[in-house]
Amino acid sequence: MAEPAFQDQLPAPALPLGRARRALVKRLADVVCLPSSRVNAFERAMTADLLVEMLREGEPQDRIRTARRLVGLTEIPTSVLRLLLRDDIEVAAPLLEDGTIIPDSELILVAHGATIEHRRLIAARREVSELVVDAVIDAAESDVIELLLRNTGVRFSATAIERIVAASREHPRYIPGLLKRSELRPSHAYVMFWWSDPECRRIILQRFAVSREVLQDASGDIFPLATAEGWQDPLVRKALQFIERRQRNRAALDKSPYDSLDAAVAAAQSGMTRELASEISYLSGIKPTTGAKIFTDACGEPLAILCKATGLPRSAITALWRALRRPEEDSAGRITPALERTLITYDLMAVDRAQTVLRYWNWSLSSALTPALVRAIREGDEEALDEYSTPQRAAMLALSSDFRG
Repeated sequence: MAEPAFQDQLPAPALPLGRARRALVKRLADVVCLPSSRVNAFERAMTADLLVEMLREGEPQDRIRTARRLVGLTEIPTSVLRLLLRDDIEVAAPLLEDGTIIPDSELILVAHGATIEHRRLIAARREVSELVVDAVIDAAESDVIELLLRNTGVRFSATAIERIVAASREHPRYIPGLLKRSELRPSHAYVMFWWSDPECRRIILQRFAVSREVLQDASGDIFPLATAEGWQDPLVRKALQFIERRQRNRAALDKSPYDSLDAAVAAAQSGMTRELASEISYLSGIKPTTGAKIFTDACGEPLAILCKATGLPRSAITALWRALRRPEEDSAGRITPALERTLITYDLMAVDRAQTVLRYWNWSLSSALTPALVRAIREGDEEALDEYSTPQRAAMLALSSDFRG
């Protein structure tokens, strides 16, 4: 009997490993993707459980292929979706970038439990809800927050806007993005004004310095009623003080050692003191807290708002500038940029609009701020104390003590 040929004694060549696994993963994903008319909920759930087990122990490429396969679905089993979304960014990216139907609850889990790369992709999605935004900004990552601000499909809650406004003192790059958001409220903008650069301040004044004419027309008949009641209702008194046309405080003038606000400003040219700053504030119809903030501002635009709102002449700006010991000219004899901006602001602002700004400052700095925004203002003031003269520092310390109280 002849011996078998040599090649017949060799083992059959083995097939490449992994083909069966890849094929099964693909089939399971196909079943998961079937419409409800082809597979019922229990069959889909059972298939999803099996698919999750295979993907969890499988190769990253299997998970990447599955994620890409599921991108266009309107209904993805939660167990599969959660596994893929919280995987490495290469796996999660297809779904985070192009997955149209991902529940907010899953995106919130990813925002809290995954990486900054995951949060960046969430921030860049076509639509991002308020709840998801709140979760994404918890990590306080500046790059992610800037992406959110630039994304027109993002909806910010009032709390989120407030948190970003407070953070903008440390991250001024947020300010231009915030100013483009429709969710930004005047109270937020006028707080952020204090640490904004001159260009952003100009935008704030242009956008939010609105007339109160509609309010004045609507509430004109309320003033006689409040007067008849002796202005005893504090809520009515506070609201009407914001609305009324008159800015100067006549009651304060009756108690003042000065004949007018103009006289107090003229007296300040020999040197601003804490008492005189408070007196000018009272005569201007604002609290000393607000006045201290205006007088210690390094840029000067608030002085223009104060003068225009109270009917002081343009020359009063120069008088207050000298009172605060600020340079009027540079070494070449030219007007300093800060004083020039202040004078331009005075020229451009209408009286009624300047009053709106001033009253918002007075209102927000005295009662309308949350602890986060108060802390942002107070910390910035204390950090800047060394930059100011002795009278200015006295006013600043008064401001800080008011906030602490």
